[in-house]
Amino acid sequence: MTTDNNTNLIRRSLIKAGAGVSLGALATGGVWAAGSDKPEKEEVKLGFIPLTDCASVVMASVLGFDKKHGIKIVLSKESSWASVRDKLVNGELDAAHVLYGLIYGVQMGIGGAKKDMAVLMGLNHNGQALTLSKKIADAGGVDGASLAKLMQKDKREYTFAQTFPTGTHAMWLYYWLASYGINPFKDAKVITVPPPQMVANMRVGNMDGFCVGEPWNHRAIVDGIGVTAATTQDIWKDHPEKTLGTTLEWTKKYPNTARALIAAVLDASKWIDASLANKVKMAATIAEKSYVNTSVDVINQRILGRYQNGMGKTWDDPNHMKFFNDGSVNYPYLSDGMWFMTQHKRWGLLKGEPDYLAVAKSVNQVELYTQGAAMAKVSVPKSPMRAVKMIDGTVWDGKNPKAYAASFKIKA
Repeated sequence: MTTDNNTNLIRRSLIKAGAGVSLGALATGGVWAAGSDKPEKEEVKLGFIPLTDCASVVMASVLGFDKKHGIKIVLSKESSWASVRDKLVNGELDAAHVLYGLIYGVQMGIGGAKKDMAVLMGLNHNGQALTLSKKIADAGGVDGASLAKLMQKDKREYTFAQTFPTGTHAMWLYYWLASYGINPFKDAKVITVPPPQMVANMRVGNMDGFCVGEPWNHRAIVDGIGVTAATTQDIWKDHPEKTLGTTLEWTKKYPNTARALIAAVLDASKWIDASLANKVKMAATIAEKSYVNTSVDVINQRILGRYQNGMGKTWDDPNHMKFFNDGSVNYPYLSDGMWFMTQHKRWGLLKGEPDYLAVAKSVNQVELYTQGAAMAKVSVPKSPMRAVKMIDGTVWDGKNPKAYAASFKIKA
C-alpha cells in the first residue's frame, strides 16, 4: 500500500470515528504526517507571573512536552498582570499564564484597550486565598463574619488589595466581602498590587487584607504577618482561575501552533496531577529563582492540600489546587467565562448588558481546545456549561446571566 493510500485510510478512519484530531496530531517529535498540521511557529513566547499556578506552562517547557508536539516554549517572567496584558495585546508575547477575568476585561474594553481575546484552556482550579493582616486577626477579625463585625465597630477605612481590577482575585475578594454584608466599594478601599509584592506591602501596613494566588498567602503565614481567613475554593469549589490566554488574532494566524501548545500544556497538567512525587518535583522546580523564587516548603504544602491558617488550625483540603483532574480543569467552559462578565456587570465595570453567550463563544476556544485535547488523548465534557453553588447559596449555571447579574443585593 502506498504512503498516499495509508494517509487516506487513516483520514477515513478518523472521520468515521468522529475524532476531532487531524493527521498532524498522530505525529510526535515534530514529524508531521502530511505537513498540513505542522505548527506555523516553532517558538512560542509564553509569559507567566511568579505563582504556583504557573506550574503547567513551566513544566511543559522543562520536561520537553513542547518538543513532543513540535514547538519550543520560550518562557518570559513578567512583573505584573498589567505587563502581561500589554505584551499580549501588542504581540510581544504569543500567549500567557493569565487571569481569566483579565482576558474578558480586555475583550470588553474595561481592563485596558479593547481587543478580541482568546482563552485556549484553563490552567488550574482552586488554590487562591483571602489573607488578613496579623493586626486584624489579633483584633478579632479572623474570617468573613468576624471581619464584618470588626469593620462595623471600627469606623476607620479598611484597605484590601487584589491583583488586577477585572481579574479573578478582585472578583473573589468582592464576592467574599459581599457575602458577609460588606460592600467592597462603599465600605472599604480597594487597591491593586502585583502578586509578588503582596507580602511586602502587608508587612509595611499598606493593606488590611488581600486576595492573591499561592504561594503568597502561605508565605504571609510563614513570615508571621498574615492569616488565612478563607480559601477561594470556599467561595466556589473547583472555580476557574488562570487560563492559557492569547489574542483571537493569534489563534487565527497560528491555529496549528495553538493546538500544539494546548496539547503540550495538557501533557504537563496530566503529569503534575499524576502523583505525589511529580507534585514534589514540580514544587522544587518552580521554587527556583527563575520562576517563583521562594522556598520549596512554601509551595508544596498547599499543593498537597495541607493547609494551616496561621492561628493554630490545620486541615487537609481535598479541593486544593488542581491542574488536570481528568481534564475538567482545562476545558474552557462557556459558563465560566460568562460568570466573570456577570461580576463585571454587578460591580459596575461593565456599563452595558453584553450578549453573554455570544461573547463567551467568541473568547473560549472550545473547538481548538477539543482538537488539542485529542492530540493529548484527553476526553472532553459533554456540555460547555456547568452549574455551581456559591458560598452565599446562589446557583450559577449560565442559563440566565442577565437575571443572575441583577440578582445581588450588594452591587455597585
